[in-house]
Amino acid sequence: MADPAAEDPTTDEDVPRQSSWSRVVIFGAATLAVLLIGATIGMLIARTGDDERPAGQPGPVDIGFAQDMSVHHLQAVTMANWARDHSTDPAIVQLAFDIASTQTEQIGRMKGWLMLWGQPEEPIGEYMTWMSEPDGHGHGHGSGDSGRSEGATTMPGMASQQELNRLRSLSGRELDVYFLQLMLRHHQGGTEMAEYGYDHASIGAVRTLARSILASQGPEMNTMRTLLRERGGEPLPFP
Repeated sequence: MADPAAEDPTTDEDVPRQSSWSRVVIFGAATLAVLLIGATIGMLIARTGDDERPAGQPGPVDIGFAQDMSVHHLQAVTMANWARDHSTDPAIVQLAFDIASTQTEQIGRMKGWLMLWGQPEEPIGEYMTWMSEPDGHGHGHGSGDSGRSEGATTMPGMASQQELNRLRSLSGRELDVYFLQLMLRHHQGGTEMAEYGYDHASIGAVRTLARSILASQGPEMNTMRTLLRERGGEPLPFP
């Protein structure tokens, strides 16, 4: 009689590989679904709700906020996904999952607005030009010219490429602490942007999203400070 095991082409070594691949597919599909949901919500809100300016006529703050905050959020999602997949600390994994889920949906919402407004997903020139005071002194963190510069600081709280590379090189407690440090600083920068957007955006849906960002990131920052203390870490300086 033929051995049933001999007829099964799947080996024990294939099981972890298949499980890992399934996990990647599931997370990828979930991320795409959240982005689509966010974009749909964004388009519906932009069509239906604004007391001060028609949805088709966004101001520079509305456009700049949606463009720059999408980029800012995307880095947070990238860092959170890495920590979620590589940390062994349940508290870090849960925090990273929550951040990635929330900000992925918000990215979809902002990209939905930009599509409706006929605007590019990223600004053509510098980042942060929309954060300007009436006297012309802005909060921008751009390169000082009309285009991108590799050496330019982009937005407040953003991690550099060197910092991202270091994050990917760490494991264990060092990974957890460094992730918390980078993400806490990232949230601090995002809070500055959200506060300005809430105070100066013309479209009600944009102000609502800015308020939602402040409401979610405030408690998350408190959680990260607590987790850092428990793991012997200190926050990174924030200008």
